Amino acid sequence: MSEEELKRLIEKYYNGESTEEEEIALRVFFRKGNIPEGFDAEKEIFSYYAESQDVPEPSIDFEARILTGIDASERERGSQNIRRYLIPILSAAAGILILTGSYFFFMKRAESVDTFADPAIAYAETIKILRDVSSQLNHSAQVLEPVGKMSEFTRKSFKSINKSTGIVEKNLKNLDYLQRAIDLSHVPSDKNINK
Repeated sequence: MSEEELKRLIEKYYNGESTEEEEIALRVFFRKGNIPEGFDAEKEIFSYYAESQDVPEPSIDFEARILTGIDASERERGSQNIRRYLIPILSAAAGILILTGSYFFFMKRAESVDTFADPAIAYAETIKILRDVSSQLNHSAQVLEPVGKMSEFTRKSFKSINKSTGIVEKNLKNLDYLQRAIDLSHVPSDKNINK
C-alpha cells in the first residue's frame, strides 16, 4: 500500500467514513510490520484492535454476579462494624463478671472461717460486709456507665441512619412517580390514533 493511499484511508478512518473492508485493510497493513515513518500512533491503535479481539465478551450473568459480590461485601462490612462494637462490650462485661465472681468466691472462703458467738457482733459484721459489697457494686456501676453511653450513642446512630434511609426511599419513590408520569405522557392517546 502506498503512503498516499495509507494517508487517505487513515483520514477516512478518523472521520468515521471508512468502510469495514478499508478498516480490515488497515489492520492487515499495520500487522505486517513495514510501516513508514510517522505512523507509530496508528500502529499502536491497530495492534490494540488485533489484541482486543482475543478478549471474550462477558457472560450474560456478569452484571448480576458483580452486584451479588458487592451485596455480599456490604453485608460482610456491616457485620464487621457490629463485631467491632460488640466484642469490646462483651469482653468488658465478661471481665467484670469474672472479677465480681472472684471477689465473692474469695470473700466467702475468707469469711466462712470466722464465727461470732455474739449475734450483735455478727449483725454488725454483716452490715459492714454488705456496705462494702454495695460500695463495690456502685463503683462497678460507675465503671459500666461509659458502656451505657456507648450503647446510647449506637442507638442514636442507628436511628439517624434509619431516618436518612427513609428520606432516600421517599425521594426514590418521588422519582419513580415522576418517571411513570413521563412514561404516561409519551403514550399516544386514543384521540391521536383515530386522527
